[in-house]
Amino acid sequence: MSAALVQARDLAKTFNVSAPWLNRVLERRPRQLLHAVDGVSFDIEKGRTLALVGESGCGKSTVARLLVGLYQPTRGGLTFDGRDAHAMFRTPQGRQLRRRIQMIFQDPYASLNPRWTVADIVGEPLREHEIVADKAQLGARVGQLLESVGLSPLDMAKYPHQFSGGQRQRISIARALATEPEFLVCDEPTSALDVSVQAQVLNIMKDLQRQRGLTYLFISHNLAVVRHVSDHVGVMYLGRLVELADKRQLFGHPRHPYTRMLLDAIPKMHDTGRARTPVQGEVPNPLEPPTGCAFHPRCPLANPRCKAERPVLLDLHGSRVACHAVQEGRA
Repeated sequence: MSAALVQARDLAKTFNVSAPWLNRVLERRPRQLLHAVDGVSFDIEKGRTLALVGESGCGKSTVARLLVGLYQPTRGGLTFDGRDAHAMFRTPQGRQLRRRIQMIFQDPYASLNPRWTVADIVGEPLREHEIVADKAQLGARVGQLLESVGLSPLDMAKYPHQFSGGQRQRISIARALATEPEFLVCDEPTSALDVSVQAQVLNIMKDLQRQRGLTYLFISHNLAVVRHVSDHVGVMYLGRLVELADKRQLFGHPRHPYTRMLLDAIPKMHDTGRARTPVQGEVPNPLEPPTGCAFHPRCPLANPRCKAERPVLLDLHGSRVACHAVQEGRA
């Protein structure tokens, strides 16, 4: 078993979404705090992939930005290769750490500068981190990176608008690989792409992982994609992890009612003609989350304890589950 490269412990991020001070005084309204991420803990072993899944607004992208240092945590910490990552980000050594941690963003149309050529986009990390100094070497290195993601070195002179969505995402991957990172945070990298193009991009990412020994945090709401790329899966709901398990365990024996609800909504070839179970209810307002277990208004197994007491993530039969019904044997 490989040692954990990334360790998140009780990560939390709270945003102040209050109205301006004068409005609050005149309208006698209190401050409003949004708990986007609330006490998330996990490990990612070197060379493995952890996928985070959940409905929109559950805090997946906030976790991604916490891991790469775009946000400072309100509480908790992140350890990368045995060192406090957020403390290092604030020091001169943080530059070296940022070379080892890179991110692939969700929207390939918004994450590339439309005024820059592909050579400028992919070459920027090489220049900023002073990896390549000579202009000829820079061009050769950018060409190699483009070839590694299935593009041609001749594409260096083109602009982003001259590429399809899938090709733009490949450019984003090439840019992320420029600093030869060990850890890639992938924030729904295929959600804006067609299904056939998704498969191509995912296969490229899996090939790169095998060749370079990369470690991934893969964020998605598509469980079919998660099943294809992940080793372990974490299910998030309203800023908290409700289940964390090995991929085979989670898809074969889901334990949390929310995980079961998500899996029941997936179309299955052998169940043709059977009515699919839709995901019941809606995600509550994150500014006014329910008391106790946040999932209890939508849960068929909820009881008075679920409404009053927040469950903690406990080890149960190979999975980590935060559910009173599972812990009491009612599920």
